[in-house]
Amino acid sequence: QAQLVESGGGLVQTGGSLRLSCAASGRMLSSWTVGWFRQAPGKEREFVAALRWRGGNPLYAESVKGRFTVSRDGARHTLHLQMNSLKPDDTSVYYCAAGSQYSKIDRDYFHWGQGTQVTVSS
Repeated sequence: QAQLVESGGGLVQTGGSLRLSCAASGRMLSSWTVGWFRQAPGKEREFVAALRWRGGNPLYAESVKGRFTVSRDGARHTLHLQMNSLKPDDTSVYYCAAGSQYSKIDRDYFHWGQGTQVTVSS
């Protein structure tokens, strides 16, 4: 029933910024957590950031803390990820997801978007 669609990916130089968006449609329970994960070629999927849809303090991976900001726009049913000071190591497909746990573990999320590519050049 729930559908998540990411957008905003692209090519950016080191030090640049991108803003990703995740539009939600269908049923999305306010008790759920929404988050971002990423997966680079040859690597495991890793946690990036998450936020309870009802609000509160977000969770961040140590690798993005201080550079990325996750936020929500409840009126527009949209989750955002503002990415600043981008590095080549940030190059990945970025996925938004929804789950029932306030968690950094991908198995705790059960609704996933299709992903959007972010490429950071040296």
